[in-house]
Amino acid sequence: MTVTLKDFYADWCGPCKTQDPILEEMEGDWDGVEFEKIDVDEHQDVANEYQVRSIPTIVVENDDGVVERFVGVTQRDELEDALEEAGA
Repeated sequence: MTVTLKDFYADWCGPCKTQDPILEEMEGDWDGVEFEKIDVDEHQDVANEYQVRSIPTIVVENDDGVVERFVGVTQRDELEDALEEAGA
């Protein structure tokens, strides 16, 4: 099963800069998970598809679809719980 963590962000977003180090640290520890950074300014179509209204928004999904969605800065333990629930 493919598990993906999509990080919707923008360069001008302060809370997104707070979220970045958490995700970068996790990426090194979760080999089986695809981490995607999606700039909402450059990819408005994808942001609209996922109904992103505030950033940072993190979407965890697997082959069955969206498992969990987080809005605002989210701590590592919450994200890891969602990755495990998704089957990572």
